[in-house]
Amino acid sequence: MRSPALFLAHGSPMLAIEDNAYTAFLGKLGEGIRPQAVVLFTAHWMTRQPTVSAVEGTYDMIYDFSGFPRELYEVVYPARGSVEWAERVREHLSSVTDVAIDQTRGLDHGSWVLLCRLFPKADIPVVQASVVPWSTPKQLFQLGEALRPLRDEGVMIIGSGGTVHNLMALRWEGHAEAESWAAAFDDWLLRESAARSEDVFHYEEKAPYAKQAVPTPEHLAPYWIAYGAGDRDQAPRVLFREYQYGSLSLMAVSF
Repeated sequence: MRSPALFLAHGSPMLAIEDNAYTAFLGKLGEGIRPQAVVLFTAHWMTRQPTVSAVEGTYDMIYDFSGFPRELYEVVYPARGSVEWAERVREHLSSVTDVAIDQTRGLDHGSWVLLCRLFPKADIPVVQASVVPWSTPKQLFQLGEALRPLRDEGVMIIGSGGTVHNLMALRWEGHAEAESWAAAFDDWLLRESAARSEDVFHYEEKAPYAKQAVPTPEHLAPYWIAYGAGDRDQAPRVLFREYQYGSLSLMAVSF
């Protein structure tokens, strides 16, 4: 059975220790999936060329944030790497670009926050991969295309980021209503993706509120990779959609 290609927002690191509708969704999603391995592209690992983790044994933890409760820095998710699957990923990506291998980097919060909710037993091999946010959306899409055959081998592909990610625009007064501009950007992105429109790859010029929604490209970059890894004969399907602090997009999309 073909494994999923997903874009999952990783939101705030607090998702690892707080329970809400999104964490409940992630838990239920993970219960229904049993992949051979997970390949996860994280917005918090930015490199000059695509890089794949080939870790023997258990990953170290990276707490790449500050100012959060002590409890969050005590979370340990003992994911194990897979040199074998990392090499398979490298082989496929090498058909479109040069690929580097990293044997030492730990899991950043773009990875472990989601994985600890999806697969709390940490019993599925994980290959973490970087993003090159300065690549064009089409180039990132082509990386996903190169990995699509791995889904037929039971590999789950996850792009971890956020479609709307502007920390300067957040409203911190709790359960703020979704900002209209944030919803409008996501509406456009989903509509154009479903239509297989080339315009979607030119979102900076075409999409409403693009500069407001995506002030920097690294959190949207994993979306293009997951989109490229998806099925061509089906429209993207929104599995979950919500906004924290008015505009921090918590959206999960199946491709």
